[in-house]
Amino acid sequence: MRDCALCPRLAALRGELRVAQPEWWNAPVPALGDPEAGIAIVGLAPGMKGANRTGRAFTGDASGDLLFATLEKFALAEAGEPKGVLILNAVRCLPPGNKPLPEEIRTCRQFLSGQLRAPVTIALGQIAHQSAVKAMGGRLPKTPFGHGNEHRMPDGRVLIDSYHCSRYNQNTNRLTAEMFEAVFARAMELRG
Repeated sequence: MRDCALCPRLAALRGELRVAQPEWWNAPVPALGDPEAGIAIVGLAPGMKGANRTGRAFTGDASGDLLFATLEKFALAEAGEPKGVLILNAVRCLPPGNKPLPEEIRTCRQFLSGQLRAPVTIALGQIAHQSAVKAMGGRLPKTPFGHGNEHRMPDGRVLIDSYHCSRYNQNTNRLTAEMFEAVFARAMELRG
């Protein structure tokens, strides 16, 4: 739904950007990939010049460059198209300053919960981790975030944490391509 009004602050920003950049997507960004995939990836929210511009999760920015290069290495994408993977965000609309408010994360969780069915989920960053844990019926005190941490959810699904593939994390070497690939290698093992 292009004109979701559930989060007034996010809807107001979308309205401003539709005037400033009318050729951009400027709407909630839908999931990208196979809804029945064995692996799901949950990010934070659309990037201003990435998904908010293109309408495709992780498309058009540095985060997406590393993500799609990694997906292609594991045959989970071809020419930028996901294969056997579903890419979602904890928040579907661009938040000001890339910082969604807690109530915006809670409000958008209904969309995440409705689509997060894969047996293995990779959470990119702490906010995506927290929202995925709650969407999958887990409890946060029992599932601490940490790069490479694995969590078995109450229904048997597995959540694997990764630092977000943001340009900042890449530039500071908080996340290297090798670290990111190790998370995907583990997800592939668990998926079977």
